[in-house]
Amino acid sequence: MTCQPDLFRTKVPFRTKSTAFTVVFTYCAPLALSGTGLDDSRLDKSRAAVVNETKPVARETNNQLISISEGANKEMKKNQKGFSLIELLIVVAIIGIIAAIAIPNLLASRRAANEGSAQSSLRTIHSSEGTYQATVGAGNYGTRAQLSAQNLIDPVLATGSKSGYNFAVTPTDLVAGASPATFFATGVPQVTSGVGQTGTRRFGISTDGVMHGDSAALTAYADEAAVIAAPALGN
Repeated sequence: MTCQPDLFRTKVPFRTKSTAFTVVFTYCAPLALSGTGLDDSRLDKSRAAVVNETKPVARETNNQLISISEGANKEMKKNQKGFSLIELLIVVAIIGIIAAIAIPNLLASRRAANEGSAQSSLRTIHSSEGTYQATVGAGNYGTRAQLSAQNLIDPVLATGSKSGYNFAVTPTDLVAGASPATFFATGVPQVTSGVGQTGTRRFGISTDGVMHGDSAALTAYADEAAVIAAPALGN
């Protein structure tokens, strides 16, 4: 800003304990531009020129930023690689090998569990028959329905099917002076072949309480003598 000399000049004295000084305040008014050759129109043109010169720089900077962004996007796309067909085939082959090993073992474990449950169910039937004979049976053994009516066996076993096995109970009433009361119970797999086979052995138990079983045929034992003739299993 250009000031007119000696215009509104004021002197103000100041004093401290050790120093005395004077401050001069001067008001500067802007000079008129007329007649100086610096008129307003020329100043406006100068400003416009400066603005116009800065525009290409801004455009160049924006172009550089866009180029950098596009390059980064291309690099990211290059790095986003998927699996090749060979890799997918290898993964499928590995899964197939694992399934071929695991599924047969799983099915074998299921069959073993079913067989263990069948033996347990036959022992339950044997103990229930002893209770029935000593109470409401009056010396005779009961059928599966009669045992269920006295709540001596669980509702699932009462239906005749449990854990992949079918069960049957056949009592024989006593004949006074001729033969005692007897019974035998059998358990056979529901599915006897194929992948879904539920057991590989049949089981039977009779009045003496010895568990028998074999895999000669997966059908029910015909009578108590056939149960007793089958190999005895550990109790």
